[in-house]
Amino acid sequence: MKTSASVLTKLTLGLAIAGSIAACSQNKTADKPAAATTTATPDKETIVYVNSDTLLNKYEYFKDLSKRLEDKGKASQTDIQNRAQAWQREVADYQKNAATMPADQRQATEQRLTRKKQELDGYSQNAGAEFQNEQASENAKLYDKIADFAKIYAKEKGYKMVLTYSKANPTVLFGDPSLDVTLDVVKRLNEAYAKDKK
Repeated sequence: MKTSASVLTKLTLGLAIAGSIAACSQNKTADKPAAATTTATPDKETIVYVNSDTLLNKYEYFKDLSKRLEDKGKASQTDIQNRAQAWQREVADYQKNAATMPADQRQATEQRLTRKKQELDGYSQNAGAEFQNEQASENAKLYDKIADFAKIYAKEKGYKMVLTYSKANPTVLFGDPSLDVTLDVVKRLNEAYAKDKK
């Protein structure tokens, strides 16, 4: 009970102080002429945004990264499919010949095929996990590359904040088009990437 009473007391005291400050501020502004109370709008916006959908569609580094990952994913999938088909052929051969095989040979073949299936499943899971890890690592590099560029860009242009907008993750519901710096950012990122590729 004491803590809730103490919190209530502090809250009441804080509100009283805030009210006093507001009252003092109102008295000061009431004494000033009307022209002095209007705030001038800054010549330049200090908060801008980048449309990440457009950025990713036009950023050459992201296009190359996506192609590399897609090719690697397809190659891995093809490898797994080939291994699975080879195992299925072995199973089909075993099923054809099982009736004529001695019991000990049948048992040994079944154990071998079971072991191969487990190895195939393990290989498939490991390949999938490895691909996801690589994808996460590449996405982190992409984010860092864009975020580092945004810091330099904001400092150069005098912006206080660079937001991101995406239809898939709409943290910004509306932004005046004059605040959209996406095309300039994409152009400069592509120029920097072209230099890095050389």
